[in-house]
Amino acid sequence: MNSDSPQSPCIAVCALDENDICLGCFRTGDEITDWFMASDLRKREIIAAGELRRSQKYTVELK
Repeated sequence: MNSDSPQSPCIAVCALDENDICLGCFRTGDEITDWFMASDLRKREIIAAGELRRSQKYTVELK
């Protein structure tokens, strides 16, 4: 693996909610499955999508 390759955002809290979003890393079930074969670019896209979901979840909960 290339040292510049993105690291998995998994934090070993593996449980999908009713929307198929992991409660630990905020990736979808498909993104989790795709991770292993994804290019570095795709991994960065997956991480960004998860970070956006996390920020939206906590922004909504604070309102």
